[in-house]
Amino acid sequence: MDPVPATTVVLLGPSSSVLPAAALPALRGAAAVFASAELDAAYWGELGVVPVGDVPVGAVDGAVVYLTTALDAYAAELVDAGAVVVRNPAGTALVDAVAVMDRLRSPGGCPWDAEQDHKSLRQYLVEETYELLEAIEDGDRGALREELGDVLLQVLFHSRIASEDVEPFGVDEVAGDLVRKLVGRHPHVFEGNDPAVRDAASQQHRWEELKQVEKQRESSLDGVAAGQPAVALAGKLVQRVARAGLPVELLPDGDGAGVTLFVVAALAKLAGEDPETELRAVARTFEGRVREAERAARAAGVERLSADDWRTYWPA
Repeated sequence: MDPVPATTVVLLGPSSSVLPAAALPALRGAAAVFASAELDAAYWGELGVVPVGDVPVGAVDGAVVYLTTALDAYAAELVDAGAVVVRNPAGTALVDAVAVMDRLRSPGGCPWDAEQDHKSLRQYLVEETYELLEAIEDGDRGALREELGDVLLQVLFHSRIASEDVEPFGVDEVAGDLVRKLVGRHPHVFEGNDPAVRDAASQQHRWEELKQVEKQRESSLDGVAAGQPAVALAGKLVQRVARAGLPVELLPDGDGAGVTLFVVAALAKLAGEDPETELRAVARTFEGRVREAERAARAAGVERLSADDWRTYWPA
């Protein structure tokens, strides 16, 4: 075994209690382990970790490990002196998120969280998903980070509730199923070359083929979520049947508004566009122009806009 470095800085996730496996050799050979101030002193103290500053590092005879969540000034000084840095792999903070969700749902936790079930949480899942979509459309990085966390909360919440069922499964089973799905549907990545995959388009087609076999579907429309917005639903239905060879002339025919909207969405999807995204973009642009006209009118002292006022203040 290679010799353990004299000093090792271990970068943990925010408030994480998870140690990276790569740090184990250093910890086993350490004469002392120190922790930065933001770490839970009670938790780490039970493991024999000493708060930094209680004992001068220079006074320790042997290897030293410093646990921290950031390259603070103390860690930077150690690194400048030759310390090796070991980082937690991505995803370890998810362990803390699961622990917090368990605490909220358990006896002594939050009464509101304890009362929820899959059905009562449906509205929040929809709301959080649309708020995430809005953050993406607005290009708001701060909101994107926050809304991704809110969507993740929904996954953790539903997984925690599912673990209490008569046929329980938890977040580990959910993650395990996802890993198997991703690996199984990317054989060109995890099993070597797949001649059916040449580019992104062929990979998408291959994904659908593998899904069809995996789920033993009887219809080309099996698995299409009927609860999605109507424009997205129309586009998805047509995308599926087009892959199954349905002729374009068999699309709905008639003069009603619904038929017209369906055909427009269908033709957009067949042309390689996403009708839901395209329509949302137009709607959001229209929303922005309305708000701009209203702001201009208020600045001019106009509170209730007539048709002529709208024309006057409508942005060019």
